[in-house]
Amino acid sequence: MDEMIVEPIEKYGLTISSGKRKPLFSKIGVVGAGREGRTIINMAATAGMEVVFLDESQERNDFVMRELENVMNKKISRWGLTSAEKKVILNRVTPTLVYEDFAGCDMVIECSRYSETGRRSTPLRKNIFKKLEEVLDEDAIIATNGSTLIISELAADLIHKERCVSLYFPVSHPDARILEISIGMYTSEEVYQKMEVFAKLIKYKPHRVNESNGNVSLRLLATMLNEACQMLLERISSLESIEETFTIIFGQRYGIFQMADIVGIERLVTLMEAMFNDFGLKQYKPNPILWKLYRSNQMGVRSGKGFYVYDENGNRLSVNKTIFN
Repeated sequence: MDEMIVEPIEKYGLTISSGKRKPLFSKIGVVGAGREGRTIINMAATAGMEVVFLDESQERNDFVMRELENVMNKKISRWGLTSAEKKVILNRVTPTLVYEDFAGCDMVIECSRYSETGRRSTPLRKNIFKKLEEVLDEDAIIATNGSTLIISELAADLIHKERCVSLYFPVSHPDARILEISIGMYTSEEVYQKMEVFAKLIKYKPHRVNESNGNVSLRLLATMLNEACQMLLERISSLESIEETFTIIFGQRYGIFQMADIVGIERLVTLMEAMFNDFGLKQYKPNPILWKLYRSNQMGVRSGKGFYVYDENGNRLSVNKTIFN
């Protein structure tokens, strides 16, 4: 009889008892499971990490699990995943309603959801950080997912401020695999080095960013989007031609207006306003076209209308002619 091959089960996300020291980021937590939170949960679980996530109710937790399953079903239909792999990944994900279940996590990422107006509450996020500090080990990392909030402000009231860091995952398309790691006044070099490890585990390239409202990606996007909107206002060129210039000449996957719809008009307007208030530079102040879309609740793909009109599955149908009224 051939010798039986025994494979270790750690990589399948099963909890076992052994004398071995657990690997870094074997278990992480996520607070808030909106679109961005679900993306992080999916990436971490797919990378072999156990993930505990917390949302506001059992109904929300059930919804999140269904959404995660739907994403994986789409991958299965495209031959990107097998049914067995899907089951293993989902078994790594545990919903909860209490902060105590984050005990033992190497890191917890705060991903509180944006309101309908595109805003996130700073006092709420500071309160989440305090609750996490009460249940986590001293060396566990407390992170926030965001691009404009200053991490030093969230960390200021904590005992172990050096453990805090800000992460930003670009959302323009699935292959935008750069993780912006924003270092605050208190963030230790050890924590940054650990975050580089985390980025590589989820197959992202880490970019170090010194604390600045908007990081790198959003400051570039805001400037380009405002200029594109101004050209529309001045009737310099058509929306379609500006999009083609952006995609063909500069080799972009999406046009600048479609990218804005994907990110969300409500998010861009509020984030750009935050940058304008910080820097006082006109290049960050949302263009009147963006305000027009925002005030009329035409937020992009999520609402079905932005610079373009979309069907219920998020497929682009046509240019939104109401912009020019």
